[in-house]
Amino acid sequence: MPPQQRTTVCLGGGPAGLTAAYQLSAQSLPVTVLEAEPRYLGGIARTVVHDGFGLDIGGHRFFTKSARVNAIWHELLGADFIHRRRKSRIYYNGRFFAYPLRATNALLNLGLFTSTACVLSYVKALLLPHKNPTNFEQFMCNRFGRRLYAIFFKSYTEKVWGLPCSAISADWAAQRIKDFSLRAAIRDALLGQASKAVHTTLIDAFHYPRHGCGMMWERMGEKITAQGGQIHMGQRVTSLRRNGNAWEVIARDRDGKEHLYHAARVISSLPIRELVAMITPRLSAQGRAAAQALRYRDFMVVALIATERHTFDDNWIYIHDPQVKVGRIQNMKAWSPALIPDAGRNCYGLEYFCTAGDELWNKPDGELLRLASAELAQLGLATPADVDDGFVVRQPQAYPVYDHDYAQHVATIRDELATTCPTLHLVGRNGMHRYNNQDHSMLTAMLTVENIIAGQPLHDVWQLNSEAEYHEKDTERDTPLQQVG
Repeated sequence: MPPQQRTTVCLGGGPAGLTAAYQLSAQSLPVTVLEAEPRYLGGIARTVVHDGFGLDIGGHRFFTKSARVNAIWHELLGADFIHRRRKSRIYYNGRFFAYPLRATNALLNLGLFTSTACVLSYVKALLLPHKNPTNFEQFMCNRFGRRLYAIFFKSYTEKVWGLPCSAISADWAAQRIKDFSLRAAIRDALLGQASKAVHTTLIDAFHYPRHGCGMMWERMGEKITAQGGQIHMGQRVTSLRRNGNAWEVIARDRDGKEHLYHAARVISSLPIRELVAMITPRLSAQGRAAAQALRYRDFMVVALIATERHTFDDNWIYIHDPQVKVGRIQNMKAWSPALIPDAGRNCYGLEYFCTAGDELWNKPDGELLRLASAELAQLGLATPADVDDGFVVRQPQAYPVYDHDYAQHVATIRDELATTCPTLHLVGRNGMHRYNNQDHSMLTAMLTVENIIAGQPLHDVWQLNSEAEYHEKDTERDTPLQQVG
């Protein structure tokens, strides 16, 4: 077989696609990465630089249970993989609350009347819970009681997803929400002592690339090229033609020129909805309908470069104030001072969750910069006069939506692809329509490559990330994997 027909083509240059190419090129296997972004590798984990100021597209802490992932990170960055302390809080009603929530902190900040109402609401939830909760609202009311749910989760969650909490699957809550013991807080208040029990070990420090999370993926890209792999930037995939079990992949560059790649297999981290629409011969009507039914949430980061007033030192804060549109604010200096070339200034990334094409998405950059400056001032974190520069980054399809039917749609597509396209492999967050962290995305790619090299399915990649308690635990062991066969 000619070398080009033995090639694996990786669609997308984010953590999953790059890790697959990194693993394959390390084995001297031909691999090509196609990335639509013209300048930066990393996908949603990239770092954008503006006049020397670095901005991450979303906050990305580097922590993992996988020793293999951790080894790759340290191998790639060495001394540039710095140790950072973790601090993030919730801003609500003019006060800061610890995040992840701590019962005593939350109740004290809310005041006696509201705290009492929250405790009573929690007791009611214990006595009369929703049986078999199917949506986010029911799950959270069971866990916290309706009053705490309404204060700390409803407004922010609906801001993020643009959906009522009753329309969001309970899967989302089960995957992301950690332990919070009101029973312990009540016991402590009655007995006048602090509880020594810790239900979940929450990380208070993490590693981070010195020059932003994108530094990791730029370094990985350099390694892939050094190992013989190819990376083509600014090429957006438009078509996948299946010829038996082989593929012809067509990508269009920014000048409109089309490029043809022959591949024995394809590893895709593209959104499933986009991917299915590109495949010929076409999937069944049922498969295509399932793909079209999958939904995504988009967002924008409005970066403000401003005089540093030291109003908060968090890596980021969640904004639960319904009076402002901003959902989360990143403090880039708290991630790494190396991202800020002027010690007297800082770069704040204000995240606005929206849908591509809606009123907020379509606002001119100048209006968005004025909106973000006004909201930062409204929250008391800066004044408009402090802001002297800024820029806007729009990120489509940032989050796969967990509505009530998403799991069935994904299962329909998986089953059909397994039968009709066995040499097409889905990896990563959008590639699997799962809210993976970057280390999970890497692991899906690593296991997929092991399956490819072995010529048989050693691992069921879809079983990865099934542990609801994974994301905040501070452990360093390999993730248990379900073996196939």
